[in-house]
Amino acid sequence: MTAASSPSLPLAGLRVLAVEQYGAGPFGTSYLADLGAEVIKIENHKDGGDVGRHVGPHFFGEDDSHFFQTFNRNKKSLTLDLKHPEGQAVFHRLVRTADAVLDNLRGDLPARLGLDHASLKEINPRIVCTHLSAYGREGSRRAWPGYDYLMQAEAGHLTLTGEPEGPPVRYGLSIVDLMTGLAAAFALLAGVTQARATGVGLDMDTSLFDVALHNLNYPGTWYLNAGTVTGRTARSGHPSLVPSQLYRTQDGWLFIMCNKEKFWPLLARELGHPEWIDDLELANFAQRLKHRDKVTRLLDDALMAQPTAVWIERLAGKVPVSPVFDVAQALENPFVHERAGVLDYAYPDGRQARMVANPIRVQGVSLPQQAAPRMGEHTEALLREAGFDAAQIERLQALGVVAGARAATVASAGPDAGHAAGP
Repeated sequence: MTAASSPSLPLAGLRVLAVEQYGAGPFGTSYLADLGAEVIKIENHKDGGDVGRHVGPHFFGEDDSHFFQTFNRNKKSLTLDLKHPEGQAVFHRLVRTADAVLDNLRGDLPARLGLDHASLKEINPRIVCTHLSAYGREGSRRAWPGYDYLMQAEAGHLTLTGEPEGPPVRYGLSIVDLMTGLAAAFALLAGVTQARATGVGLDMDTSLFDVALHNLNYPGTWYLNAGTVTGRTARSGHPSLVPSQLYRTQDGWLFIMCNKEKFWPLLARELGHPEWIDDLELANFAQRLKHRDKVTRLLDDALMAQPTAVWIERLAGKVPVSPVFDVAQALENPFVHERAGVLDYAYPDGRQARMVANPIRVQGVSLPQQAAPRMGEHTEALLREAGFDAAQIERLQALGVVAGARAATVASAGPDAGHAAGP
């Protein structure tokens, strides 16, 4: 199924031109594409297209990494050199029929490349220009490059992650990239909502730095109003709620989160220690926080009597609890498959890329499941749709403004050949 064939998809009819690469921007537009928007990736073939195509170590074929597939399924690819005057002319033709332009470039580049509303409003006054940069389009750092891990470091995240006596620790995932991409998609949709109501588009901005700072959330509010500098707690514990951390079992770990008072007596009874309910040092959050070490010792001693699986069976659905899985165990979890959390995304030649499904479910509608495009796969069709005839397209190709689609080259060896290896 393609987005165009299913008008029941929530974002069917939304056309987005995406001057994007790598992770944050493509992740944001992947939400839009999965929900039915027509997302047209603008790729500069002279630079090898989206750099994500070449991020290893796993590939389905040439210019087709697992990394790239993750962020770019259900999209179209148009090769275009925006630095060439003829490339700008082609882009302007596409802008006429687009709802939005999204870029994830350095903050000083959108205006220079004519990707902002001031540059495009004469062509399409309703166009919404959404900008995702490292440090914003204004201020002293607008021309700085930047990446996720740098933002985690400067926004204080590394001092909130890991064990108290260890070195600063980043998240295991590029969470700032992912959340900034989602913020950009949200901003784009908010802008399009206003533009469709008023007939006037605008610029919408977000940045990795601003999202990383925003993610400080309640520890940020605690500092700004109470002067409290939140640090790290042992075993990934919550800074103020106890028990809410990792605890040892006979063969591993459990994460238990009694984040409401009602769960403590339930946990005490299930662990065979109803006397904990009346212990004044364990009576409420304030007392348990004061005696966190005692709580940890008591729970460890009780939980180490049985393996993790026994405790999950006993506690699940009564007390908020989870096993600690590695990536393979997480993806092989029967509940993931019950939720159709892993799906196959189809290439035109019948091959499939297996990936994690979009977390948004639309009742009664299946989201599209098309693999990410070859570089330039839709160039000719999109140019023809925009009014270019065969001679004009041939001229653009001769000038190097656009390039034809690259033939698919399937990886020839190893577990990544042709099909994705199972999760």
